[in-house]
Amino acid sequence: MKLIVAVALLCLVAESWAASTYTDKWDNINVDEILESQRLLKAYVDCLLDRGRCTPDGKALKETLPDALENECSKCTDKQKSGSDKVIRHLVNKRPEMWKELSAKYDPNNIYQDRYKDKIEAVKGQ
Repeated sequence: MKLIVAVALLCLVAESWAASTYTDKWDNINVDEILESQRLLKAYVDCLLDRGRCTPDGKALKETLPDALENECSKCTDKQKSGSDKVIRHLVNKRPEMWKELSAKYDPNNIYQDRYKDKIEAVKGQ
């Protein structure tokens, strides 16, 4: 699912809304390291949920996430798409409480959950 909460979480995109792709400035961040660290992952989620301070990359992600969700990550680089898939798989399977909170904030009407239903189901159990 490209509920790009993953784009969200850690494809770490941002800067220019008008650009043909989001900046690749943070494409080399180690997404696996963040997902493996409860402290780092919680900090990113808290940033996205307005419960904590945001690092520059967290702030960029937070600003870009709504556009990425709305436009099916059409401005994401390949690395960002890959990172978002990894983040979604991790959240859906290992951190469902975080997935639920992020979904409630960024998709309160289940628009994206419905749009990406097949993709979400496909990552369950992976």
